[in-house]
Amino acid sequence: MANVSVAAEWQLLYNRYYRKPELYRMGWLHVDLSRNRVACAPFGGPIAVIRDDSKIVQLHSESALRKLRIFNSAGVLLSETVWKNPGGRLVAMSWTDDQTLACVVQDGTVYRYNVYAKLLEPNISMGKECFEQNVVDCVFWGNGLVCITESNQLFCISDFKNPKSSQLADTGIEEPPHCMAVIEPQYTMSGNVEVLLGVGEAYVLAVEEDGVQQLGFEVLRGPLQKMAVSCDGQWLASFTHDGRLLVLTSDMRQVIMEQECESALPPEQLSWCGMDSVLLYWDDMLLMMGPIGDPVRYFYDEPIVLIPECDGVRILSNSSMEFLQRVPDSTESIFKIGSTSPAALLYDALDHFDRRSAKADENLRLIGLSLPEAVEACIDAAGHEFDILRQRTLLRAASYGQAFCSNFQRDRIQEMSKILRVLNAVRNHEIGIPLSIQQYKLLTPSVLISRLINAHQHLLALRISEYLGMNQEVVIMHWTCSKITASLAIPDAVLLEILLDKLKLCKGISYAAVAAHADKSGRRKLAAMLVEHEPRSSKQVPLLLSIGEEDIALIKATECGDTDLVYLVLFHIWQKRQPLEFFGMIQARTLARDLFIVYARCYKQEFLKDYFLSTGQLQEVAFLLWKESWDLGQNPMASKGSPLLGPRIKLIEKVQNLFSETKEHTFESKAAEEHSKLLRMQHELEVSTKQAIFVDSSISDTIRTCIVLGNHRAAMKVKTEFKVSEKRWYWLKVFALSTIRDWDALEKFSREKRPPIGFRPFVEACIEADEKGEALKYIPKLTDPRERAESYARIGMAKEAADAASQAKDGELLGRLKSTFSQNAAASSIFDTLRSSFQGVS
Repeated sequence: MANVSVAAEWQLLYNRYYRKPELYRMGWLHVDLSRNRVACAPFGGPIAVIRDDSKIVQLHSESALRKLRIFNSAGVLLSETVWKNPGGRLVAMSWTDDQTLACVVQDGTVYRYNVYAKLLEPNISMGKECFEQNVVDCVFWGNGLVCITESNQLFCISDFKNPKSSQLADTGIEEPPHCMAVIEPQYTMSGNVEVLLGVGEAYVLAVEEDGVQQLGFEVLRGPLQKMAVSCDGQWLASFTHDGRLLVLTSDMRQVIMEQECESALPPEQLSWCGMDSVLLYWDDMLLMMGPIGDPVRYFYDEPIVLIPECDGVRILSNSSMEFLQRVPDSTESIFKIGSTSPAALLYDALDHFDRRSAKADENLRLIGLSLPEAVEACIDAAGHEFDILRQRTLLRAASYGQAFCSNFQRDRIQEMSKILRVLNAVRNHEIGIPLSIQQYKLLTPSVLISRLINAHQHLLALRISEYLGMNQEVVIMHWTCSKITASLAIPDAVLLEILLDKLKLCKGISYAAVAAHADKSGRRKLAAMLVEHEPRSSKQVPLLLSIGEEDIALIKATECGDTDLVYLVLFHIWQKRQPLEFFGMIQARTLARDLFIVYARCYKQEFLKDYFLSTGQLQEVAFLLWKESWDLGQNPMASKGSPLLGPRIKLIEKVQNLFSETKEHTFESKAAEEHSKLLRMQHELEVSTKQAIFVDSSISDTIRTCIVLGNHRAAMKVKTEFKVSEKRWYWLKVFALSTIRDWDALEKFSREKRPPIGFRPFVEACIEADEKGEALKYIPKLTDPRERAESYARIGMAKEAADAASQAKDGELLGRLKSTFSQNAAASSIFDTLRSSFQGVS
């Protein structure tokens, strides 16, 4: 049968067994809990100890200066610092979820420390009211706190990550409350913290931001002296004024349990032990009470501190750390005295097997079909054990039973072995994190590794990460940054080799992040050496800029071809360097230069001019000036004699001068010269005509407009000045005269000399103006019979069109003309006759 000695240590509370194994003998010296304030973090976290300044204590040989000391759960000193913080007496301190120690002093200032007793900035203030009224008590939870002042006003910080203090509703009480507890925001209907105050009446005040309500007046017979909320926020354990333990629902509408205690004096500490029992601690006795039956008593000759956990309570004394928990069902089924459960038989079978006894086979036969259940129970019991030898024995029993079990999940033992190896490693006296398996699963491996990292247990964190197949980057990154901070005396080159040796263990790790830390630590040369190993340009380039390596950053950005990175570098250098130095840097980098030109052409044209001048690209400056002159022309003020026109012409003259400096841009120089000349003439025309219709029009449009306005002398001047050809002149004048329907002038113009463009443009202009009579003046003068035929057809003269077509002797032309007069039968017959005569001749 199972070992009797295991169950002999258990205590029975009603129908549940409890055990209290010792986790550690405390490694500290001369620490008396009764003389100190103590804050213990859950999940096997660190312990903060500082001399209680509210008590008169004998100093013995210690210094009068108070020291804040931080130990692990085994009493190994992690760090210490002298307490010199102003603000009055220390009211309370506690650990947050991320293992930051929050210390509240009388004036409402919250000082925060990490596990290495380093003060974290900035300090947090609870507000002006707390400063004026003094804080007298505090209650902490997860990542928040509630404090009460001398005037019984409540103030809350709901999250230390966003430390904003807010005042809760006015309590309306004059006397300080007997006790205070909080229901965390995640367990309230409103989503805000709810503060429970035990006042001198038979009810409890529930205080939130928006109001106060009285609870429990239906079930309470007097005031409450102590309160403790369960870890799931559903139950409230309380000690009444007449020495009774009450367990109620958190809304205080129903009493779940009521039992008489042995003392009417309120206990020093009240705590839940998991979800099944409540602990009350007086000066030398710890009383554990369940829903039914006699309580269990534990006696101590030294002070203790109760540390609630999700599955029990850790008990800290001057000399030891113990863990009080309900015996797991699997463990009870194996080790309970007289147990004949399948798991107990399997455990006993292993013992007989080790002694080569035939009873091993007899036990297996007794277990029968319950063998998978027995194997699972042994595995589960091993997970709940703190004793390594017992873990091993239970796993051996499970493995022995698994050999005879064909339908059992084979990797269960391997999974549990992995978990136990991790737990045993962190439970080591030097590490001092006594996690149970339930706490480990609730905490998660990633958070455990994070806590090991923060405690600078990098090697163990790395090995656990590797063993569990987790990402090692976080561990290596933190170790690297810590190494840089702690290695100020090591030369950069030597330290670089040390760091690279570890960084290469993790593929894809950010060298840029390490380099950023090195730069922040004042080791810029090391940062530059590290960032060279960063393969991702998107992380490499910004860091190079931050450490002042602009030249290398520009090279890396252009090599990767990322235009966003190139622009990032360009803008950074643009702000930091002198213009000529900046121009020199980008000149040799084609991509950077081109991107700069594209941007500057849109937004920084003056700066771009400076660049082109510095590099001797005069033609580019000329093009910019030309564009600038055009932009000036779009200004509505640049007309009617506006002063803007003068600067615009001067800009174009500068353009002409710049183009003339280079032999390759003779055409552009001549064009600029003529452009400025044309603008001047157009400006003069607008001034003389008082019409803003000339500037920025073409030479042809200028001539046409002059003729339309009747200013033939100005039109001739423009023709002469810009050497407009006779053909172009005739085309422009013909259509200009037809536009103003000056037919006499058009006829006179046609007689001045034989038009170099012929008479067809005259005909076209008249037809377009729907002046058939005027067109008849010029159609006979057309020398080509085809043109005459088509012109006659366009004005509807079929007979004349037929006569002209007959002279052309073109059958195809006759076909086209016939289709033109398809609605006119007589005209169609004429064209048919002519067509047939042509065919007969041919």
